[in-house]
Amino acid sequence: MSMGKTSNEQPPVDNTISDETGQFDLRFVLWRHFCAQNDISVDSLPSQLDGDQKERWEELKSSRLKGPTQK
Repeated sequence: MSMGKTSNEQPPVDNTISDETGQFDLRFVLWRHFCAQNDISVDSLPSQLDGDQKERWEELKSSRLKGPTQK
């Protein structure tokens, strides 16, 4: 079931935290990247974002992360 992805798009990553990755878990890396791009303190929580920022965060998160894999 290919959805016509271009070669520039990266596949979503699994949205689970493992003991091995810790602070390097892709969700944390993505959050730090988002904060740097939007001049937001990395100590902030997603729930503290205003409407526009929250919308951008959700878009970025949904485009780069996927839900937990089902077994």
